[in-house]
Amino acid sequence: MAPPKLNQTLRASRDGYDLHAEVSAPQSDSAPWLVFGNSLVTDLGIWDAQAQALAGPFGVLRYDQAGHGKSGLAERAINFDDLGADLLAVMDAAQIKTAIYIGLSMGVPTGLSAHRRAPDRFTALVFSDGQAKTAPGGAAGWAERIADAQTSGMDSFAAQTADRWLTSASGADMKSRLTQMIAATRFEGFQACATALMDYDYAGELAHISCPTLLIAGAEDGAMPQGMATKLQPAIKGAQMEIIPQAGHVPCFEQPEAFTKVLSGFLDQFTGDAAR
Repeated sequence: MAPPKLNQTLRASRDGYDLHAEVSAPQSDSAPWLVFGNSLVTDLGIWDAQAQALAGPFGVLRYDQAGHGKSGLAERAINFDDLGADLLAVMDAAQIKTAIYIGLSMGVPTGLSAHRRAPDRFTALVFSDGQAKTAPGGAAGWAERIADAQTSGMDSFAAQTADRWLTSASGADMKSRLTQMIAATRFEGFQACATALMDYDYAGELAHISCPTLLIAGAEDGAMPQGMATKLQPAIKGAQMEIIPQAGHVPCFEQPEAFTKVLSGFLDQFTGDAAR
């Protein structure tokens, strides 16, 4: 099988469902690959700005996590062991042996799960606005959100979520684009992954990470910056931490230039300054 070409769409087969991915091959066969994992109720489009900026010096693979975007969903309950296996399956489908993984929110435990299964597949990790385990009381909060989305519908849920995720300074167009992305997520996909978020724990994996790791958080994402700085950073040897000003839960989307600048600075160690 030939390696993926520029802007190729591919599908990775799983047990009873397929995962949708988009791939841009690098300019050089020796260039590193970046693999991006989306948050809950978003799709691979949440990474549009980063993919556009970094494609070329890097290979870029973005995919929709199970039940999101154009990806299918298992008919059984899923957990983050499944979602981590999904990530590795997408990499296999694209013939990517090793990659730098960048995960947003739900994409953090997805990446930790995949790392626990196959640490040699990852040359670096970037975790944005996510946690290694369910927060105390988190299960009840997710149960409430699932019930709200089921009762009110995804359109109403999307509007509320976009308001919560973005800062008050974000413009109407940005809020509209995020609301539409969230609303396009089918309820079953949200329910399945939100249920997985109710009970996960990969905190023990943090001490096993030996590759370069960057932690990023939106400055206005509630307690997230402090939580990442006090729980994730000390547990991962050599981890760096960066805060994106004027950003909430999705800084890659709300402050794409600032986020990409921070990400590019971290990636310089893999390609020199070609990624800037």
